[in-house]
Amino acid sequence: MSWNEARDRSFDLIVAASPKGDLSLLRGPHVLLPHGAGFNKSIPNEGSPGVASGLDPVFLRRADDRAQVALHALAHPDQVARLAAADSRAAWSAKVVGDLSLERFLASASLRDRYRAALGTGARRLLVLASTWGPESLIRRHPGLAAQLVGRLPYDEYQLALVVHPNERSLLGTYELSERLTPALDAGMVLADAHEEWASVLIAADALVTDHGSTSLYYCAVQDRPVVSVHPGGGELIPDSPMGLLQQQIPHLEGADGIADALRSYRRGPGLAAAQAAFASAGDALDRLRHEMYILLGLAPPPYSVGPRLLPSPAPAARLPAAFDVHVAASASGVRVTRYPAGAGPPGHHLAVEHGAAGERLARSAGLLYRRPLPAPAAPVDLAWTADGWVRHALTAYPGCRTAAAMLPSGGCLFRIRGHEHAYVALAEPRLEAGLVTRVDPAVVLSAVHFALASRMTTDSCAVLDCLVGERAFRVTVRRASDGDAAQEV
Repeated sequence: MSWNEARDRSFDLIVAASPKGDLSLLRGPHVLLPHGAGFNKSIPNEGSPGVASGLDPVFLRRADDRAQVALHALAHPDQVARLAAADSRAAWSAKVVGDLSLERFLASASLRDRYRAALGTGARRLLVLASTWGPESLIRRHPGLAAQLVGRLPYDEYQLALVVHPNERSLLGTYELSERLTPALDAGMVLADAHEEWASVLIAADALVTDHGSTSLYYCAVQDRPVVSVHPGGGELIPDSPMGLLQQQIPHLEGADGIADALRSYRRGPGLAAAQAAFASAGDALDRLRHEMYILLGLAPPPYSVGPRLLPSPAPAARLPAAFDVHVAASASGVRVTRYPAGAGPPGHHLAVEHGAAGERLARSAGLLYRRPLPAPAAPVDLAWTADGWVRHALTAYPGCRTAAAMLPSGGCLFRIRGHEHAYVALAEPRLEAGLVTRVDPAVVLSAVHFALASRMTTDSCAVLDCLVGERAFRVTVRRASDGDAAQEV
C-alpha cells in the first residue's frame, strides 16, 4: 500500500528495523528489530550526541499513544543497560530476544565448503573487504584499496570479495558502483549481493578487512579468523561498543602493501570476544520473537518450533581474468610461479594469455598462449581442432608467441616451444593434504614448463620438476607428446 494509505489506517502490529524517519506516524503497537549488530555508531548531527544510532531516545519516544514501541527486541543485556542509561522510559519495552541474522549465520556455517565451491575459491584464501556507509566507510575513505590489493595478492593464492552496505549501493547505483570498481572486478573480485549473499560470503571468508561497520561481528561470531581494520578513527564509532573494543585490539592496515603483515599479526581472541559482547545467546531467537509478537497480537503461538532459513549460495565473480603477468623464479626446490592479472601488478617474466577469452591485443603480446577445451557443440556437423593442429596454428598466427599450448580433455597440456622440434605434454599430479585433494590450474603448470624449457633448465625427453605455488609444490611430468596426444580434439 502507499505511504499515505498506511498513515490513514490502524494496524494490529507494526514491525520495523529502525525507529527513524516518519515511523511514528503509523498507528498501532510497534516492534523494533536491530538491523546490524552491536549498536556501534553515533551519527554526527543526528539525534543525541554520542548516543548509539538505534538506541537514541530522540527516535524512540512517541508523543502519540497510538504509536507506542510495544517491544524493542535486542540481542544483549548490555544493550538494554545502554538504552536505560540514555532514557529509562525508553528501556521499558526492551527485551533480550536475540539476533535473527546471527541465527542464519550459525545455522549456515556448515555450508562453508558449498559457498566456497560456488565462489570458485578452491585452495585459495578468500579475503573479504567489508564497507559500511557514510563518510567514514571503507569505500569512501579507501576507494582504490580493492584495485591495489589485486595487484599485490597473487591470483593463485588469494581471492578477493567486497561487501558494500546497501546505503552506498543506493547512493551510487549499481552501474556507477561497478564502473568505480572496474579494475578490481576485471581482476576477478566478487561483488557480493546486498540482500543475503553478503552473509554467505562472510561465512566462506578466510580473512576480513573492515571499517567500523557491524558486519564484521557476524564474521567473528562464526569462527575466529583473521580480521584487520582500515578505520583510523572518527566521530562515528562509539569507543566502548563491541566494534570499538574490536578496533582497539586488531591489526590496522595503513595501505595495500602491508596486507600480508597485517593478516599475519592477527592473534586469536578479540574477534570472538567482540562477538560475545554483541550477542548474548543464540539458537532460539526466532521462537522468542514469535512468542512476544503473538502475545502482542493476542493470539496463541503455534505449537511447533521455527528454524532459520539457510543462506543461499553466492554467485561467482562476474568477470575472470584471462591474461596474467607471470613471475617465475627457479631454485633448488623447483620453479615458483606467481601470477597477477595483467596490468594489475608489476610486469613479470612473461605474459600468459588464454586464447578465446582475452582480447586480440593481449593475445598478440603473449609469450605463452594457451587454449582451454571448448564445450560440446550443438552444431549438426561438428568441427574441431586437434591439439597439435591448434598449437601449430597458434605459433604461425601469433609470431610473437614463444610457447603455444592446448589443454587436453584427458588431462594435461600439449604444447610446443618455438624452435623446438617436438611437441610436449605436461601433467601435474594432485596433492593429498589431510584428506583433501588439491589440484593446480594447468595454466600455472604451463608457465612453469614454459620457463624451464625455454631457459634450458631441462632438455630431456622426459623430465620431472616441481611447480611451486604459494606454500604448495606440485610434481609435474614433462614428456614428448605421442601421436595419440597430438590427435586429441580440443
